[in-house]
Amino acid sequence: MNENLVIRTLVELADNLVEDFDVVDLLSRLVDRCVEVVDVAAAGVMLAPPSGALQVVASSSEAMRVLELYELQADQGPCLDCFGSGEAVVNVDLAAADSLWPRFAPEAVAAGFRSVHALPLRLRGLTIGALNLFRTETGALDAAQVTAVQGLADIATIAIIQHRVTIDAQKLNAQLSEALNSRITIEQAKGKISQAENVDMDRAFQRLRRHARSHNLRLSDLATDVASGQTDPSSLDPLP
Repeated sequence: MNENLVIRTLVELADNLVEDFDVVDLLSRLVDRCVEVVDVAAAGVMLAPPSGALQVVASSSEAMRVLELYELQADQGPCLDCFGSGEAVVNVDLAAADSLWPRFAPEAVAAGFRSVHALPLRLRGLTIGALNLFRTETGALDAAQVTAVQGLADIATIAIIQHRVTIDAQKLNAQLSEALNSRITIEQAKGKISQAENVDMDRAFQRLRRHARSHNLRLSDLATDVASGQTDPSSLDPLP
């Protein structure tokens, strides 16, 4: 585990503890850093507004996003269990999880994954989502890795719900709903970039995010402009 990267990521996430931040971009950073910090192949976040159901908000790859969508459709899997209980689900061997998740486990194995972990986005008893971590090999995450990733998830959770002390639940609900709606727009933008530039969806998202960060733009705002045709995909900064 890269301890220096863990520290840098904590600082990076904490830097979002301001009023006007992009929830989708924050969680996209979280899943990318999880893949870099610990020995996992893919990561994703599901988020739920106070009065709604879980939805996929951020994924480290297109394959991960598709699998998480299937998890919601099948209504079973590690993220759902973690969100429902508010407790971590760690070191589950997917090949031996047919009795636990009879529909989801075979689908995850077919996607190339062998073990899974899910950690709650939770603060003081309030669980707003869950973080999924998948590995392509069997084997356990050690306690230090689980603690590090939970720390990253905790910082992201604080960033999302910190304003509960100053804003009412209706505004918080609108904020989280806006984040979920932004994800839909981002998927539309990814599709346009993929088609226009003849790249896969992962590369399309990387290009969208790179341009937003390079020009200090909100990811959701840039995605809206691309999806609506106001910004030409070819005008986005190229990837290295």
